Amino acid sequence: MPAFFADRLGYLLKHANLRFTELSDAALAPLGITGRQSALLTAIDDPDGLSQQEVADRVGVDRTSMVALIDELAAKDLVARRPHPADRRKNVVELTPNGRTTLRKARVRTEEVERAFLAPLSATDGQRLRVLLQAVAGQ
Repeated sequence: MPAFFADRLGYLLKHANLRFTELSDAALAPLGITGRQSALLTAIDDPDGLSQQEVADRVGVDRTSMVALIDELAAKDLVARRPHPADRRKNVVELTPNGRTTLRKARVRTEEVERAFLAPLSATDGQRLRVLLQAVAGQ
């Protein structure tokens, strides 16, 4: 790390994110998904099913982008759309059996990635980092 950036928050956050994404993508590649797709499967995992708009709201993505993201997952047989029972203008998005299996495996791999990413920190510092990131992310 260049010394002149060592204390720059933007630089540190960007490179921490790049490192985490690199680890995540490598761990999830055998499942045929990316970290973003894993997060989307997690958001979709709801026993009642969710409309595409509800999924978009959960992950903070605009409706148009959500359609393309759902299309990608549907093409991989990870999610399926069905008409909303009470509003035929809406589609409900649900995990397929393959999607549930993939999500279960992705969760295990993501937990492994998080442990590896936080390995340079003590358990206390790792938990503190999560709390601090939640605070600055507005959660």
